[in-house]
Amino acid sequence: MAKKLTATKANLMKVKDSLAFAEKGYGLLDKKRTVLIREMMSLNNRAAEIQKEIEGKFQKSYESLTMASVTMGWEAVVDISKSMPKEEEYIMGYRSVMGVEIPEVQYKHFNPKHSFSLYETTVAFDEAYLEMDQMRELIYELAEIETSLYRLAKEIKKSVKRANALEKIQIPKYEKAKKEIQNELEEKERDDFFRLKRMKGREENDGNA
Repeated sequence: MAKKLTATKANLMKVKDSLAFAEKGYGLLDKKRTVLIREMMSLNNRAAEIQKEIEGKFQKSYESLTMASVTMGWEAVVDISKSMPKEEEYIMGYRSVMGVEIPEVQYKHFNPKHSFSLYETTVAFDEAYLEMDQMRELIYELAEIETSLYRLAKEIKKSVKRANALEKIQIPKYEKAKKEIQNELEEKERDDFFRLKRMKGREENDGNA
């Protein structure tokens, strides 16, 4: 059980300062939580859009690749695919949202230059090639968003826990302590006032005797 503070003006000032600090902290946490939730909702909507785009491009690239294998022959498709340039490495960067590090995948955007002869391929093969590369960029973005959503959800949970501790425990505790000290100080002031009044009355009676 916490020790009750002595009713002094100094302790009253300390309690008031602690209460103001706790209320400010709660306000900042509430603002942080609101911003993070807004960011999370925005990313969640974008993730849903990307998933649909990926499904669409996967379907188109599969159909184009199937058509290419029919018109060119599967062996030719495999041989040409082996001559394609390797995927370039990406770099992980970060941006901060209310102190939360959000990942950003940095990579070179696709430059449609073929390492194979255009006479060796068909339109269907080229379409599959382009669709798959665009799908790669979407997968990067989706992975970026999913990691961001996980980190934001984790931070929101922590912020809610801290805000609840301030709102339900710390702030009421300081408000109670403040009220108790103020009541005791007011009572002391009334006692002192009546004591001084009685003393003054006695002095006046002694002077009249």
